Amino acid sequence: MKIRQSICLFASAFSLLFSSLPGAAQTKIGLSVKGGNDDLREEIIAVLSTRSLLVEGETDPQGLVAAAQADYRRIVAALFGEGYYGPVVSIRLDGREASEMSPFAVPAQVGRINVLVDPGPLFRFGRAEIAPLAPRTELPPGFRTGEPAKVPVIEEAGTAAVDRWRELGFAKTEATSQRITASHPARRLDVSVGLNPGRKLRFGRLIPTGNARVRSDRIIEIAGLPTGETFHPDEVDKASTRLQRTGAFRSVTLSEKLVANPDGTLDINAELVEAQRRRLGVGAELTTLEGATLSAFWLHRNLFGGAERLRFDGEIKNIGLGDENGVDYSLSVLYGRPGTFNADTDLYIRAAIEHEDEPLYLSQSFEIEGGVTRIVNEEYEFQAGLGLLYSHTEDDIGIRDFTLLTLPFSGTLDRRDNELDAKNGYFLNVDFTPFVGISGSGNGARIYADARGYRSFGASENITLAGRLQLGSVVGTDVTETVPDFLFYSGGGGTVRGQPYQSLGVTLPGGEEIGGRSFFGASVELRGQVSEKIQVVGFYDFGLVSAESWPGQEGESHAGAGLGIRYQTGLGPIRLDVATPVGGDTGGGVELYIGIGQAF
Repeated sequence: MKIRQSICLFASAFSLLFSSLPGAAQTKIGLSVKGGNDDLREEIIAVLSTRSLLVEGETDPQGLVAAAQADYRRIVAALFGEGYYGPVVSIRLDGREASEMSPFAVPAQVGRINVLVDPGPLFRFGRAEIAPLAPRTELPPGFRTGEPAKVPVIEEAGTAAVDRWRELGFAKTEATSQRITASHPARRLDVSVGLNPGRKLRFGRLIPTGNARVRSDRIIEIAGLPTGETFHPDEVDKASTRLQRTGAFRSVTLSEKLVANPDGTLDINAELVEAQRRRLGVGAELTTLEGATLSAFWLHRNLFGGAERLRFDGEIKNIGLGDENGVDYSLSVLYGRPGTFNADTDLYIRAAIEHEDEPLYLSQSFEIEGGVTRIVNEEYEFQAGLGLLYSHTEDDIGIRDFTLLTLPFSGTLDRRDNELDAKNGYFLNVDFTPFVGISGSGNGARIYADARGYRSFGASENITLAGRLQLGSVVGTDVTETVPDFLFYSGGGGTVRGQPYQSLGVTLPGGEEIGGRSFFGASVELRGQVSEKIQVVGFYDFGLVSAESWPGQEGESHAGAGLGIRYQTGLGPIRLDVATPVGGDTGGGVELYIGIGQAF
């Protein structure tokens, strides 16, 4: 390899000029790559620290000289990564080679930077060997004779070979020899790596350190490290994830002991930093139809020294609507104990009181529920519980009291790339709640499903198509014998924007207006990123409510559409939507919605 201090412009060189970089009105930069290789040019552009400075508006000569001198090594490293081991690089600042410039005698200003690169010949693998390999080791396809000899491919092959041994329990596998030889005349790179798997190991103890308030025995129980079983790195990752999701720790680092125990076990160190035990949060949302919503919570992350969580939530809704709708309020308390029964099962107990003054009914309710949450993996979890619900309601049918025994079950599959601002992936939630009527109601079940999908397009994924389907049904009880909290309504920010909140229900033969036994909702959004912080959105929402158990049977529908804007923040996008009815007869005019996060 050579790094020259000057280089001629090649007849076949391709020149790319960055003459209109933001903040670079006085300094221009150009790149010339022999052979016009577009892929290499992009790789070099990505590592140029001089260009990064100019993009940020930094034109100080001292900084540009230092960046240019660092760019020699950065460019060479990028070329090595692509299999070019004989490059020639020149970086000139107003005609002077950057490597010859003293940091104590920099020019008063820099008008132009020229980066000239001759990548040299592409090297290919001659010998590509790693031994011994564990059974079913999958090396990268590029690690074979005749393929381009890229450094990342060598690293990937070595990692794959070691990881496969570790997956079989050989935790201390290491490279004992490594020989890499470049033959410049033959343009060939020979790679030979020798491995020593060592002996097969089993999990030993988990040794917590850094915990002051959370007991060590509970940390071991929550982590669920399978002591005595064959070592597998995935089990270490799972143990770390279980500790992190308790919320009791600000950071969790699990690492293997350097030396295994004489009995063939390997201890794992757990270095922990505890989080603040208490947390207080507040929130606000505003729509012209649903008024203002204020919420707050108080959380204790380590109630009894075993990472138990106690959370109080309070919410006031429909503030400022006057006679159109009453104020709703709720207060709930949730107790959670991680690692109960087994490491992936959490215990919960929840109690809530709620007052709802909705367009079609008035309700005061109390609910208590206990159950378990089973975390299958980071994407899928489900809950099962037993609850008691009491509700005092007033609607067009009259004043009624309901007491129900409930058996709620829910499952969630979340494969979105971002919970608050998804660009790709999907989300599915299903709630199934059988209930036994103790008084005021018969026996039946409530079913609700919420499915969302996201797909982004373009090189930068600036265009996102998002869709949502909602389906609900009550089976087993007549609409007049079902607690109003279990019935379905449409309208408002969670269903059909542009229509009044819960404005669509069903009308019984006697003229009474109540909720329906079934609901179907559909929403579609087209989101376009117009700048780093700003996104514009067009949307259409549809809702259908029926008195029967399945949507579409003599149901009534309405729809809304509108435009929105999103402003990106560190907490998620701030949402502003303007919507109007485009179907049905439940509303009119233009409505405004403000919140944090996408609508769905």
